[in-house]
Amino acid sequence: MSTLTPEVKPSKGAEAANQGVWGLFRSSATVAVATLCSRVLGLLRDVVIATQFGFSAGTDAFFIAFKIPNFFRRMFAEGSFIQAFVPVLNDYRENRSLAEVQALIASVSGVLGAFLFVFVAIGMAAAYWVVLAISPGLYDRPEQLSMAVDMLRITFPYLLLISLTALASGVLNSHQSFALPALTPIWLNLSMIAAALVVAPELTPPVYALAWGVLAAGGIQLLFLMPSLKTRQLLLLPRVQARHSGVRRVVRLMLPTMFGATITQINLLIDLLLASFLAAGSISWLYYSDRLIEFPVGVLGVGVATVLLPALSVLHASRNDGGFRKTLEWATRVILLFGVPASVGLISLSQPLLITLFRYGSTTAFDMQMASLSLNAYSLGLVGFMLVKVFSSGFFAVQDSKTPVKIGLVAVATNLVLNLLLIGPLAHAGLALASAAAALLNAGLLFWVLMRQRKLELTAALGWFAGRTLVAATGMAILLAWTCPKPGVWLELGFAERIALLSGLCLLACCAYFLVMVIFGFRFAQIRRD
Repeated sequence: MSTLTPEVKPSKGAEAANQGVWGLFRSSATVAVATLCSRVLGLLRDVVIATQFGFSAGTDAFFIAFKIPNFFRRMFAEGSFIQAFVPVLNDYRENRSLAEVQALIASVSGVLGAFLFVFVAIGMAAAYWVVLAISPGLYDRPEQLSMAVDMLRITFPYLLLISLTALASGVLNSHQSFALPALTPIWLNLSMIAAALVVAPELTPPVYALAWGVLAAGGIQLLFLMPSLKTRQLLLLPRVQARHSGVRRVVRLMLPTMFGATITQINLLIDLLLASFLAAGSISWLYYSDRLIEFPVGVLGVGVATVLLPALSVLHASRNDGGFRKTLEWATRVILLFGVPASVGLISLSQPLLITLFRYGSTTAFDMQMASLSLNAYSLGLVGFMLVKVFSSGFFAVQDSKTPVKIGLVAVATNLVLNLLLIGPLAHAGLALASAAAALLNAGLLFWVLMRQRKLELTAALGWFAGRTLVAATGMAILLAWTCPKPGVWLELGFAERIALLSGLCLLACCAYFLVMVIFGFRFAQIRRD
C-alpha cells in the first residue's frame, strides 16, 4: 500500500532560486549593458560641462549643489531605502495577495513622499547653512558661496523626485525588470547636456543652467517609469499610512542602514568638506576623477549588486545556505575578474583618459595633471568600492543591517584620520587615497565577518582565482607602460586621434589580460556555470 503525497506548487521564491547563477549572470549583464549606455552618456555629459565651463569656482559651486541632494538620495533612496524595501516587498509578493502588495507600495510611497517633501522644504530654507556645513571653506569666498546656495535651492527638490523614481525602480526590480530602471539615468545626462548647450547661454551666470537641468531630469525620470508600473497594476495613488505594518517593517530595517548603505558617500562628503579649504579647482579635480571611478563601479558593482540582493533574499527565505554561499562567491569572482584590470587600467591610463575626455575648451594641462593624481589614488580602492556593494548585499538579504553599520563606522573613522594625515603632503590626492584605503578596509572587514558567519568561504579555488587576476593585471600594466605615449604626445593630438589611440590601447590591454588568464586555465564558462 502506498501513500500518496499531494503535489505542491513551487513558490515564486523557489522558482527564482532555481534560476541559478546563470540566471543571475544574464540579469547582471542586462543591468550592466543598460548602465554602460548611461555611463557613456554620463561621460559625454562631463565632457560637455568641462568644455563649456572649465574647472572653476563656478563649477566647484555647482558640484557642491549637486553633491548634497545626491548624498541624501543615496541615503533615503538608492541606499538604505532600497535595501530595506526590496526584501519586504519580495515577502509580500511571495506570501500576500496583489491587493496587499498594492497597499504596501501605496503606503510606502506616501510616507516616503511626505517625509521628503518636508525635508526638501527645510533644506531649501536652510540652504546657506547646509552649504557651509558641507563646505566651510567657502565662508571666505562669498561670491562662490552665494552661487552654491542659489543652485542648491534649485537642485534640492531633485531629491524628492529621484527618491520616488528609486522606489519605482525597486518595484520593477522585484518583478525581475532590470533594464528599464538601469536606463533611467540616461535622462539626467541628456537633460544636463541640453542645459549646458542650450540654456546656459541665456543665463547669468551660465553655470546655473546645470542646476535647472538636474531639476528637470528628476521629473522626467519619474515619468519614464510610470507606464511600466501601470502595465503591472502597480501605478497607485500614494497614501500616507505610517501605521501600515509593511511600512513599519521597512522603517525598522531602514533606520540602521541609512548610515551603513552610504559609507562611500559619507567619505566623499568628508573629502568635499576638506577640499573646500584647498586651492580653487580642487573640488572639480576630485569630481572628475571620481566620475571615472564611478564608471566601472556603476557598470559592474551596481550591476551585480542590483540583481544580487533579490536573489540572496530569496535564497535566505528558502533556507538554501549552499546556494547563498555559491551565489555570493560567484559575485566575488565577477568583481575580481573585471575589477582588478579596471583598477590597473585606470592607473596606467589616467592622464590619457583625462586628456581624451576633458582637455578641451577652458580646461588646462595642469588640470589634467592634478585630476590624474586623485584618479590614481581612487583607483587603488576600486575593487574595494565594488566589493562593499556586493558584500553588503549578503547582510541586507538576511535583514542584518547592524553589521555593515558597525564596520562602516570603522571605515569612516579610518577615512577621517587618513584625510587629516594625508591632506597636508598630498593635498586633494591625499583625500582620494584616504577614501580608497577606507573602502578596502570596509570590504575586508565585511568579507571577514561573512566568513565567520559561514555565508562565504575563502576556498583555495577563490584564492587561486584572485591570484590569477593579479598576475594577468600586472602583465597588462607592464604592456601599457611600454606602449602608451607620454602625456605631452596626447596633448598634441586631435580628438579623433586621441579616441583611436586610446581605444587601441584599451583593446590591447584587454587582450593581454584575458590571454594571460586563459594561459593560467581560466574559461568564461566558469562564471556561467550553475
